[in-house]
Amino acid sequence: MRRKHDRVIVVGGGPVGALAALLVARAGIPVTLIEREAGVQPDYRASTFHPPTLDLLEECGAEAALLRMGLVAPVSQFRDRRRGKIAEFDFSALARDTRHPYRLQCEQFKLVDWLYRELARIGASLLLEHTFAGLRQTDDEVRIEVDAPGGRRTLACDFLIGADGGRSRVRKAAGIAFEGFTFPEHFLVAGTRHDFKRHMPDICSVNYTADPVEWYLLLEIPDMWRVITPVDPAVEPSEAMKEQRLQDSLQNLLPRPEPYEILVKAVYRVHQRVAATYRKQRVFLAGDAAHLNNPLGGMGLNGGIHDALSLCARLARVWHGAAPDAELDGYEPQRRPEAINAISAITERNKRLMEERDPVVRSRNLAEMASLAADPARAYRYMLDASMISSLRRCGMVA
Repeated sequence: MRRKHDRVIVVGGGPVGALAALLVARAGIPVTLIEREAGVQPDYRASTFHPPTLDLLEECGAEAALLRMGLVAPVSQFRDRRRGKIAEFDFSALARDTRHPYRLQCEQFKLVDWLYRELARIGASLLLEHTFAGLRQTDDEVRIEVDAPGGRRTLACDFLIGADGGRSRVRKAAGIAFEGFTFPEHFLVAGTRHDFKRHMPDICSVNYTADPVEWYLLLEIPDMWRVITPVDPAVEPSEAMKEQRLQDSLQNLLPRPEPYEILVKAVYRVHQRVAATYRKQRVFLAGDAAHLNNPLGGMGLNGGIHDALSLCARLARVWHGAAPDAELDGYEPQRRPEAINAISAITERNKRLMEERDPVVRSRNLAEMASLAADPARAYRYMLDASMISSLRRCGMVA
């Protein structure tokens, strides 16, 4: 492979970008990671790592780090706000399909912190407070402009990986369309240390609760319980963040005489979008820069990690002459169909199931979920999909 600069640049120091930088560096490829923030930013939107993701992260050491920092959740539930538990799924049934038959709950910023420390340990280049400002590319290089503390700089590389989130500047600079839609409602995330298991003894660490007015996702993570619930489109985000509204949502979930201690809160827009292409010559997209989906299924972060694993393995083989340049052409056809047919489809289905308002349809949905969980063969197939094992098998990333 002909190289002009002997370097790969990754834009975006979140979990996907930082992992991509580590994988590239571990493969013996000089890499520079560009991140606009001054350090790790606490972000509680993504906290689920699925079984095959943990399997695939073993080789680089991230799996062991996540197990040290995270909480093992072997069971998930589908619930109804009025009727309680409807269905329960025990992922130990996947023990023959994965070395990690459970979900691991760990805030994504803890993984980022570990990745930054690993990059520093091996001497990779991490440029904080550097904001991507534009790119131009030719047949043999990519040049990017970045705004740094000392002023604008120009950096050059052989390949550029854009992992800079849903509003990706790399994607926009490359002229790649981001097709899909934005949900009318915002999503509210709140965190509290209240011990829900003590007062709701039949719940587990992962609970999807349907309701025609205010469904919610209740997740236990190592430091707290995290609640995700919709915000009516008529309510301004600033209003939804007010203390009384937060208290109302939590009290609606589980009434108690005293107010909840709210440790974290955020309101954000939710999208279902997939980039028109994952590659433009020497520029590649991964993670949220390539695909966005609602969080009901914990698939966005995992899908982004799968992108990084696929792309960086291909890049390493090509870089070291173990595969022809055409190997890189296989990245998009391997990953993009799964973002459309698996990640988007399953998360959209989960949202429709939880928010259904028609009482007849709601009753039918609940009966179907109960029937599914009661049938071991159907429950097994459901968990293969929910854990993303099916997705990774279809695209050939796991056996």
